[in-house]
Amino acid sequence: MKKIATMLVLIAAVLISNSCSKSDDEAIVDCLAESIYVKLHNSTDPNNPKLMNYSVEYSGTGTLVSVKWTFGDGTSGTGTTVTHTYAAAGTYEAKAEVTVKKDGGECTSVPKRTVTVN
Repeated sequence: MKKIATMLVLIAAVLISNSCSKSDDEAIVDCLAESIYVKLHNSTDPNNPKLMNYSVEYSGTGTLVSVKWTFGDGTSGTGTTVTHTYAAAGTYEAKAEVTVKKDGGECTSVPKRTVTVN
């Protein structure tokens, strides 16, 4: 019985020492909260229906570090404002991997937008 009690105490000690601290939990909540402040915009160029204008807006209290785009057709780009010309008409899912720095850490969110190109 003593061996079982000793093992349980040892297991509990290991689990407690490797669990998330309160500050780790707060950092996760901050990352989720920061994603609310990221907005993805797009518009079609009026002269070229295959040309899409994309932009990211961040209105939170952190610092926008980077934006990496994937346009849904196998190509990618970087920057807060980009344009992309699609080779063919169709429906595509554009994604922006947005990284924000806040309180000594970095948070990344990936807003998506489905676009139809004529």
